[in-house]
Amino acid sequence: MKALIGIKKEMTQIFNDEGIVVPVTLIMVKDVIIAARKSKEKDGYEALVLGMGKKKHGTKAELGKYKSLGYVPEFVRETKINGAEEISKLDVGTKLAPDIFTVNDKVDVVGVSKGKGFQGVVKRWHFKGGPHTHGHPGSIGQRMTPGRVFKGKKMGGRMGGDVKTVKNLRIVIVDKEQGLLGIKGAIPGNRGSFVMIISK
Repeated sequence: MKALIGIKKEMTQIFNDEGIVVPVTLIMVKDVIIAARKSKEKDGYEALVLGMGKKKHGTKAELGKYKSLGYVPEFVRETKINGAEEISKLDVGTKLAPDIFTVNDKVDVVGVSKGKGFQGVVKRWHFKGGPHTHGHPGSIGQRMTPGRVFKGKKMGGRMGGDVKTVKNLRIVIVDKEQGLLGIKGAIPGNRGSFVMIISK
């Protein structure tokens, strides 16, 4: 399993060899490091903690946790790696470059979707809405039996801001010099939001 974390930059488009337009999302994956390492003896499982950026002020707990690194990363994510041999090769502080992936690799991208605040049922659940209802959902319950509204009823509420995974996207650009990855299609989140790229 290979993994990187990065910052969503923007969407653009490129032309492939056949002259077809390909929509691409650019992700900045510069200065990604191994921030910490989890071991079976201490934590019960083997994993690497990837870090990116620097926090201006870390808590005492964070400063202790990343003492060997010398600073507290702004964004961290864990990735499990099978086999102790692979983990032992990567020391804390090791930088990861975008060329751990290659063009045409299939990846899953995990990010937090755009927050849209409180939304009604028309936008949130694509209700059509009756005549002159102004987007109101109409009746939501029953009569005497069961005399309540079932859990999970589709109603207005907070929309967006959820962790989403988009699977089987294809890498079309690997730029080691600029620290960029280009992934075909759209991925969750605003510009400047952190995402995780995983390849099995």
